[in-house]
Amino acid sequence: MVKCSRESDNPTKFCKTRDSDFRVHFKNTRETTHATSRLLLTMAREYLEDAPVHEQAMPFTRFCRGVGRTAQAKNRHSNGQGCSSVKSVKYILVLLKHTESNADLKGLDVNSPYLSHIQVTQA
Repeated sequence: MVKCSRESDNPTKFCKTRDSDFRVHFKNTRETTHATSRLLLTMAREYLEDAPVHEQAMPFTRFCRGVGRTAQAKNRHSNGQGCSSVKSVKYILVLLKHTESNADLKGLDVNSPYLSHIQVTQA
């Protein structure tokens, strides 16, 4: 069983995905997951697929020292600081794909899953 920081009240309508030993920067991945939390899975995937081609920038809210300003990040957060962290986006897309397959395996509706909790821990 996967140990997660948050457990669901109704485990029949809940799926988990976990992975470890990603070779990515913690701060970039934290800001990427913070930008996609509380979105539908399809909307989060579309948002993340636009980042590597520099159509969307991930807004940096906490770890924003030394990050440049972009107009794309200004659409999502007021400070306007952000970047397209391609490596973190790639790994988060892999996790979203695993989440979708876990939901399909459990028999949940794959078209409307909701990302309620995403956690990134520093090594």
